[in-house]
Amino acid sequence: MSKSVSFTEMKRGTREDYELLEKFEAKYQAGTADRILAELRRQGAASIEGYKITRLDHGLQSATRAEADGADIDWIVGALLHDIGDGLAPQNHDRFSAEVIRPFVRWEVSWVVEHHGIFQMIYYAHHYGWDANARDRFKDHPCFDACAAFCEQWDQASFDPDYVTKPLEHFKPMVREVFARKAYASEVVREGVVTGVPGAS
Repeated sequence: MSKSVSFTEMKRGTREDYELLEKFEAKYQAGTADRILAELRRQGAASIEGYKITRLDHGLQSATRAEADGADIDWIVGALLHDIGDGLAPQNHDRFSAEVIRPFVRWEVSWVVEHHGIFQMIYYAHHYGWDANARDRFKDHPCFDACAAFCEQWDQASFDPDYVTKPLEHFKPMVREVFARKAYASEVVREGVVTGVPGAS
């Protein structure tokens, strides 16, 4: 069997070419969890300067808090990966991060991760002369309260070097489980279903 396609332009590809690619793509997609974990480790070695902890530590601390509040696996992995986009998309890391998890978690979780950046502005935007209440444009969205709680309980509070945080090894099986799911499975995505953030008042 050939190990590469016959074409140099996609429109010239044959059925055999695309069947070959399908096999290689399935193998590549199966390694997604490994690439996610590698990116998290990279964030532990090189991340934004100025904070008391690394971006990896921030994700781990957010996930640790989520788990301590009784959150399910979707919320925990969402908390762990909510800033995974920082390295490649610092200007829109929230949307980048959401796209990484969107095929594999509940709609509610990916929506919250996608919008956490604007919701976080309530804590600091006034220092820059920005609109701290920019998130109010979503006040009628069913996920508004979940996103506000996510930011308050798990995100903005997770920059503490003294907080006892679980290591990446603890969360690896969860990452593998989530990214082993069938992409966009309706029983996983559950679009329109809102369960809320555990422990939210």
